[in-house]
Amino acid sequence: MPHNRKKKIFSAILVAVCIVSMLFVSNVNVQAGVSSSYGFVLLSSYSKTMQIGDESYLVAVTSTGKKATFSSSDRSVAAVNTYGKITAKKAGTAIITAKIKNGEASCKVKVKKTTIQLSEKSIALENGESRTLKATVSTGHTPVFKSSKSSVAAVDENGVILAKKPGDAVITVTADKTSVSCKVKVKEPKVRLSKHSVSLYRKGTVKLSVSSTSKSKPKWKTNKKSVATVDSNGVVTAVKNGTAIITVTVDNVSKTCEVTVKKPVIRFAKESVTLPVGKTYQANVTVSSKNKPVYSSSNTNVATVDANGKIRARAKGKAYIYAKEDGTKERMTVVVTEK
Repeated sequence: MPHNRKKKIFSAILVAVCIVSMLFVSNVNVQAGVSSSYGFVLLSSYSKTMQIGDESYLVAVTSTGKKATFSSSDRSVAAVNTYGKITAKKAGTAIITAKIKNGEASCKVKVKKTTIQLSEKSIALENGESRTLKATVSTGHTPVFKSSKSSVAAVDENGVILAKKPGDAVITVTADKTSVSCKVKVKEPKVRLSKHSVSLYRKGTVKLSVSSTSKSKPKWKTNKKSVATVDSNGVVTAVKNGTAIITVTVDNVSKTCEVTVKKPVIRFAKESVTLPVGKTYQANVTVSSKNKPVYSSSNTNVATVDANGKIRARAKGKAYIYAKEDGTKERMTVVVTEK
């Protein structure tokens, strides 16, 4: 027979016995022509075990037929109203008393401490990773999640933990004033850079690739923008000859690449040329950087040169034609004669 059915049958028998007892006592008193000063109270239960938040009714049958007055020895543990409804409030023990004049009875109520079971006691995460911490509460009540360091590991109302930066945090789970905790460690990432050194000429570019166990976006930086720049995608651009250090950082873990911007080699096909006044000559120049050089003349009265290296003889004499690119400068000699 199910336990609940047995309980109902017992309660019904108890009530029937109480009614018969009251009728008997009342009848004796009437026949004797005296009033009894004795009273008694029968309860539906004399001990109860409850969970926090549970409610249960305590039925009291009195010998006088009058309604009993209920009270609790500790309302903070278990409160009771005028109808005998008991509400479990916190872990502990309280005595519920049903009282009439010259009679009373008590029920011992034990409120069990809420227990919380966590799916994990410690968790290690990479930055940007998330994990759900599951909590099982003995009362079935909804737990409250809280992080000791939300900047390291945040947690929402459903127990979803999000790693935000390397470090340690403690997730506390509370229900019915019972708390348990889970340690969370957000690991420092492993960072790898595709190159540790690279050589470029001015205007040259190279893309540096970074791999990381973290989901954080890498941050790029150059120590000399005048030599080499780097954008948010790791693309390095050479600006002028010299050396610069490119640094990539992921969650405070950094790797570097040394960038050398080389001086180019410039060569004229001819070291000198003789031209009559009014004649032109196209200088043939090779530059190792493939960049276009800047041309100039030491004496524009004798010979001029345009941006493409075309020389024009102006007057009798001698001049030097220069080709310059990123710190390197070479020359050829032009001798101008009379027509």
